[in-house]
Amino acid sequence: MKSSRLIQVLLLLQSRGRMTADELAAELEVSPRTIYRDIESLSAAGIPVYADRGPSGGYQLIDGYRTRLTGLTGAEAQSLFLAGLPGPAEELGLKEFAAAAQLKLLAALPTELRTRAEQIRQRFHLDTPTWFRGDQPTEHLATIADAVWEQRRVRMTYERWGGQAVQREVDPYGLVLKAGTWYFVGSGRTYRVSRVLALQSTPDTFERPRDFDLARYWAEWSEQFESRMYGERIAVRMTRAGLDKSQYLLSGYQARVIRETSPQPGEEFGFPTESTRHAVADLLKFGADVEVVAPVELRRELIETIKAMQDLYNDAKLPAWFR
Repeated sequence: MKSSRLIQVLLLLQSRGRMTADELAAELEVSPRTIYRDIESLSAAGIPVYADRGPSGGYQLIDGYRTRLTGLTGAEAQSLFLAGLPGPAEELGLKEFAAAAQLKLLAALPTELRTRAEQIRQRFHLDTPTWFRGDQPTEHLATIADAVWEQRRVRMTYERWGGQAVQREVDPYGLVLKAGTWYFVGSGRTYRVSRVLALQSTPDTFERPRDFDLARYWAEWSEQFESRMYGERIAVRMTRAGLDKSQYLLSGYQARVIRETSPQPGEEFGFPTESTRHAVADLLKFGADVEVVAPVELRRELIETIKAMQDLYNDAKLPAWFR
């Protein structure tokens, strides 16, 4: 809306000083012609804004003028929690509110603190997604977020881990962003947003449990989830190099278990794994720095895998480009 944009132009000039029409247009994602009309509207409303001509010119406010339009709306206040997370803020539909909230905060700060805030913004950046992972679908995230705020029950079609689609009615208590992946907690269970196939908010409301603490729930659920996922143990021995490599070749939970176990080189210990199939993939990363003691079936599978790899490379002819 034009009125909202006029306030943003005013706050930009107050917080940053002189700005050209092109700079304002780029910041607000409009055309320079729109900025010209906005400046005229501000002047007509009695705002003391003027233009300097020339290569270093631009628009600015008369020295000493400060607007009092720095009160935050509810949506802008909510977006402050994601001020350093432009990606998640956009996924939740709060991108514009987050930008407006930051402008209002900068405009309300004294010059010295405003400069420091800008320096912090330029020097620190938080990138939440993990490496080597593509974007996951979050088309229902904004609807879930609205239901969380309004305490409305949702009806959804959810894809379980085995690929089976099930119908669920859930009271959404909260949203969690973990390593670039969104989850929501509802009715005592945790759901992955990217596995929601269809969702609609119902007119039914619910009462959020008074003793429910999202951060505490997530910490407890995460610990239980990892314990269940890596519920099997195999007996292995590692060299010093293998123990060192375990801290970056394995998942965070596996590395932590080995670190807390504190085995000595050549000492037998329990290696956490999801299954024998996963164990083969994990252990091959270590080469000769790990030996499986038990179970015998896993030793045999590793031997067969290594022999097959040896046969492949012994029999294979080098491609022409490699010679």
